[in-house]
Amino acid sequence: MYRPAQDHFTAPESRGFAGVDTWVFDLDNTLYPSDARVWPQVDERITLYVMRLYGLDAISARALQKYFYHRYGTTLKALMVEEQVDPHEFLDFAHDIDHSTIKLDVPLGAAIEKLPGRKLILTNGSRRHAENVAAKLGILDHFEDVFDIAAADFVPKPERATYERFLKAHGVAPNRAALFEDIARNLAVPHDLGMATVLVVPRIADPYREAFEQEAVREPHIDHITDDLAGFLGTCVQPEVGTA
Repeated sequence: MYRPAQDHFTAPESRGFAGVDTWVFDLDNTLYPSDARVWPQVDERITLYVMRLYGLDAISARALQKYFYHRYGTTLKALMVEEQVDPHEFLDFAHDIDHSTIKLDVPLGAAIEKLPGRKLILTNGSRRHAENVAAKLGILDHFEDVFDIAAADFVPKPERATYERFLKAHGVAPNRAALFEDIARNLAVPHDLGMATVLVVPRIADPYREAFEQEAVREPHIDHITDDLAGFLGTCVQPEVGTA
């Protein structure tokens, strides 16, 4: 069942941010709110791709897409294994969306800019998608780089190899890094590696996403939960890093 966070929650034995010098953010449903209507468009494009590939109607394609997602972690991984699709072609198709629904997020940009140290995006999407969305939000210039699914050799989160490849590629010390993610299971490995973890959930349940993807679960691998990323960075992170 979906349980919204009450602004911010911090676990009693949570890792803090005083020693953090690298800030890592997932993209989709983390850096933008659900009313930006980015993910629904991507999701619909993926369904359309499956429809055309298999010659299915929309309902059947949707069902197959969700089966792939639960079995393989992403539809892309499933199609690479099952059908040997070109991942670049798939990503270009899936991310061919209307960006006019994305609003400039001045408070978020200001909060990210104030974070001391490096800022990186770690996404299961493509670099182009991440850069397009971040640019519309007005936050792209605050990030050093994007580590996308291609950089991960098309192995998606939450696979441990993806996080290890990311940390090595960017020379990130996990015990001095924090990760912000919208799906609880994607924080288990980062926490095990030593990162501080923050689960970002929507204020109102998003009908375009499955319940488990947006649940404010309180588990040992989740240090903090928020439904207001900009506010969390300003009220919970900034005072702590200021005392480091």
